[in-house]
Amino acid sequence: MKYNKILSKKSENLSQMALSLKNQYSLADPFPHIEIDNFFSTDYLDTILKEFPDLSNLKDSQNYKNQNEIKFANNDYSNFPENIKNFFDFLNSETFLNFLQIITSIKEKLIPDEKLNGGGLHEIKSGGLLKVHTDFSKHPTNNFDRRVNVLIYLNKGWKEDYKGCLELWDKEMKNCKQKILPSFNKMVIFSTTDFSNHGHPDPIDCPDNISRKSIALYYFSKGRPKEEILDSDQKNRTYFKNRSGFKNEIYEKNDFFKKFLRRFSFYKKMKDFEKKYLRKKK
Repeated sequence: MKYNKILSKKSENLSQMALSLKNQYSLADPFPHIEIDNFFSTDYLDTILKEFPDLSNLKDSQNYKNQNEIKFANNDYSNFPENIKNFFDFLNSETFLNFLQIITSIKEKLIPDEKLNGGGLHEIKSGGLLKVHTDFSKHPTNNFDRRVNVLIYLNKGWKEDYKGCLELWDKEMKNCKQKILPSFNKMVIFSTTDFSNHGHPDPIDCPDNISRKSIALYYFSKGRPKEEILDSDQKNRTYFKNRSGFKNEIYEKNDFFKKFLRRFSFYKKMKDFEKKYLRKKK
């Protein structure tokens, strides 16, 4: 694959770009992140947008419709159009992984997820939302730690009035520190920890003939710093959170009994066995 067709001219030297932006990334508020405009070739991303399917019409799409999230998602790589497949191949390539390794300053080697668990193509239509949350912290079929999210937006002419900005909230969920417009050819990279609160919690109000489209990839490592973990006995799932000033805006599961069990080694061994030998067969 010729990556020069994918990248814009300003991104041709990925290592140099990563080195120039790593301090900005690590010092960002409220947690390490960066937004980069026009990282990819406009012509190439136009092709990706043209091939982006209406996820509501695909049988293998996931349709989330609950208090915490209203969206469509599809991670079936085998059925993606060819150019979109090639795009994911690049985003999981050593070339892009090296870029992420440098810009994030993560010491542990980053590992792509070719199964695109939770990632892939995302689409949110008018009325859709994604409440503020932290992501699942472990890969669903192994013990790899989730470390980095990459989001690429494909929305031409997106207006603030439509809502749908990516919001980054502080650790205490008291203040939204950043609002990022999901405009075309904008890439957002951020480190995922038990404190990286993010989402777009208010219903989108866009015309019915358009939707909020994005591409999402998640990257993992074997091990992570202890200070990124809030509670090692937490269930490995997405944790939705109420914003300051809002009561009961999210549905919250009660994991008290399972959290108690996770303190015991026999339960952890049982779950590890399930991940390794049972989930892969589903």
